[in-house]
Amino acid sequence: MSDSKSDGGDCTSHRTAVTEAEVEALVRGICFKTGPPRALGVELEWLVHELRAPQLPVTPERLRAAYAALRAVPLRSPLTVEPGGQLELSSPPAASLMECIRTVSADLDTVRGVLAEDGLTLVGVGHDPWHTPRRFLHEPRYDAMEACLDRTGPAGRHMMCASASVQVCVDAGQEEPGPLGHERRWWLAHHLGAVLVAAFANSPLIGQEPTGWQSSRQLMWTQIGAGRAGAPPLDGDARGAWARHVLDSPVMCVRRDDGGPWEVPEGLTFREWTRSGTPRPPTRADLDYHLTTLFPPVRPRGHLELRMIDAQPGEDGWIVPLAVTAALFDDPAAAETAYRSVKPLVERTLHRPAPHNPLWTDAARSGLADPELREMAAECFAAALEALPRLGADAEVIGAVAAFRDRYVARGRSPADDLLDRRRRTEPARPQRTGDPGGTALDRRRKDIRT
Repeated sequence: MSDSKSDGGDCTSHRTAVTEAEVEALVRGICFKTGPPRALGVELEWLVHELRAPQLPVTPERLRAAYAALRAVPLRSPLTVEPGGQLELSSPPAASLMECIRTVSADLDTVRGVLAEDGLTLVGVGHDPWHTPRRFLHEPRYDAMEACLDRTGPAGRHMMCASASVQVCVDAGQEEPGPLGHERRWWLAHHLGAVLVAAFANSPLIGQEPTGWQSSRQLMWTQIGAGRAGAPPLDGDARGAWARHVLDSPVMCVRRDDGGPWEVPEGLTFREWTRSGTPRPPTRADLDYHLTTLFPPVRPRGHLELRMIDAQPGEDGWIVPLAVTAALFDDPAAAETAYRSVKPLVERTLHRPAPHNPLWTDAARSGLADPELREMAAECFAAALEALPRLGADAEVIGAVAAFRDRYVARGRSPADDLLDRRRRTEPARPQRTGDPGGTALDRRRKDIRT
């Protein structure tokens, strides 16, 4: 959703209309590019807060000045801005885990230094615990996005303007079956994804109050709706399932290049658009843009983009989910262990696509307090720790993963629990309302955030 995500060029490019059959062929060809896993990447979203008082809002003028200064310094990772002013660094494809870590770490050091000169800092948390959603970027595409997402309630604005994540990008996998085969990796991503949600949940507060969910960010994605933020069914044909999903998902907007507002049709799928040709026939550029407006937990973009992990605390907290995910996908032995470990979770999905199934709901609500998810996380972390030396990880990275396992996984906790503990130490107890199960802020504000 950031200003780096291509809008497919202006809507005058690729003027030739595309047919339904052409769309399916294009999606099959561009979204799953198979081959032996060779590259790795990470996209880090951060909230930008006052260095000394993060509960105070940062004015748009200060953000604009800070981002102008950042664009003047050399970085290897593209730096972009999300609609709410969150900052994102997207690593270039790396040939190894350590190359990825070193590149992004060096860029983050530079970014933090520039921001500190203006009294600002990067904060790693899945949802802003202090501030209400406020749009920083005002462009036709974000006006259209907001109008579209508002139809399903306020969750869309929370996602656009108040959330942050660690998105790990791995190769789609080999054409052949096996631990590194693309069908296996697609399946694994959608089941291991729930374990990653639980282990790295880090967004339990909204408006400084507990929501009752370890990952409120993941809850928001669920509320946006299956057509916009859901996965296709796992029917054993990843390419075909994704192509059908793309065609049958609603069009967010019809772009214009004359400076006017973009049209936001209601209920128009891309398949219907190709058939009707109204309000104008869709082009290849429209398809390219449509693909960027779908936000499933696992998005195929030639590679697989795992989007379910909350932003992590600390300057280097993002390294742990990156290292664990890389190990479980790119080391054959660890991938096989992860596959066998999460297989029992299939029953809990009720064969519904992620994240709109009971497994993902339990992961977002309970985190590793869920006994089965805790057991699966322990097995997966053990496999990752065995695999990391084979991937060339250094002692510092391996130590960080081991420390996370000991601090959180072994104790059935996630980073969200630290935020909740900190709030309990600093905030006075508040009485629960009668008939308000759990007394959560989320339940008390159903008009703001619907469950």
